[in-house]
Amino acid sequence: MDDHVNAVIRWVDRPGGPGPLAGVRVGVKDNVDVAGGPTTCASAFFADRVPDHDAEVVRRLSDAGAQVVATLNLSEFAVGVTNQNSAAGPCRNPWDLSRIPGGSSGGSGAAVAAGTVDLALGTDTGGSVRLPASACGVVGLRPTHGSVPLDGVFPVCDDVDTVGPLARTVSLVARAQRVLTGSSAGLPEPAAPRRIGIPVQLLTDVDPGVQAVVDAAVAVFGAEVVPVEVEGLLDAQDIVYTLVYADLARIHADRLASAPERFHPDSLVRIGLGRDITAAQRASAVEARRALQSRISAALDGVDLLLTPTLPVDVPRADPDDVLRVSRRLGSLTYPWSLHAGPTLALPVGFHPATGMPVGVQLTAPEDAEDVLFAAGLWYQQQTDWHTRRPPSA
Repeated sequence: MDDHVNAVIRWVDRPGGPGPLAGVRVGVKDNVDVAGGPTTCASAFFADRVPDHDAEVVRRLSDAGAQVVATLNLSEFAVGVTNQNSAAGPCRNPWDLSRIPGGSSGGSGAAVAAGTVDLALGTDTGGSVRLPASACGVVGLRPTHGSVPLDGVFPVCDDVDTVGPLARTVSLVARAQRVLTGSSAGLPEPAAPRRIGIPVQLLTDVDPGVQAVVDAAVAVFGAEVVPVEVEGLLDAQDIVYTLVYADLARIHADRLASAPERFHPDSLVRIGLGRDITAAQRASAVEARRALQSRISAALDGVDLLLTPTLPVDVPRADPDDVLRVSRRLGSLTYPWSLHAGPTLALPVGFHPATGMPVGVQLTAPEDAEDVLFAAGLWYQQQTDWHTRRPPSA
């Protein structure tokens, strides 16, 4: 199926071994170093870039017995939410090849959904694990910031960069998270949350079909629903953009100056935005983030977790469009939790009533409280079978 989906950039011929992930086929987003061949970041600039060593996260998975079988497509330099701006060509959604898989870890979401791999690594700065997980109908984790090492991962913005796993089940995502963080703890028992906080100010522009599926998922949990408002939450997108674009312009300054034509046009537009962001503006965004983190933490004090849709719209078709407008709408519900230090789990909860495309929710918990999310996700997947559904041609 990958000939149609284009999730794989490079096939890797490595054996697995014994360990907690024995027999698990893994794909690695191609901005995470996998020795033995190019790690391209889906960019013409890095077509011949061959790392000497595996990234630490790849080494940990391999040491746990997983078999690395592929490097996976992404938006160039992990910049974008559609995965159409890739030197390897656009990645497609296995549920409907005319639609995007989400981004920037689009190949990771698509490869898991298509059954090409059992487990994939993605990176998540502004939503780049969670958006593909939702669009492709799989589970994805943005872990607590700093809990998973970034050695050997090409950066976007250190303040918010993370590496997270994607799989069809919460169980496999949780097992992978244990390996990635070096934890030997067992998995939590499945447990429904008792109180779910709903950040109501984020739900004013959600597609009705998406909202209906999300409401049904909330009903499955059977928890007390607590409307919450977090001051400044609607500023999250601008804060993320300021931090990310400022850093992208710095990281890619030499490439912007010497050969801008080698970037995909969409990438060039986004990366170029950061050249006008001043040091004072970036410092102000850092302070705004700290204040918002405190308010998010306070909102979590009275509930077990926060819940929102992951995508506010149905999965879009891959028609050419203004990249900034598309990305701003698609990522509007993921950016707030990128500024939170704690984890967010993207969970598939059904299909859009009009198109049959996957719909997902995000569950967000306090810092280092991944097990709260895993317990809820494990319980939900015991009650439902959405995670067992497969794309028609998978």
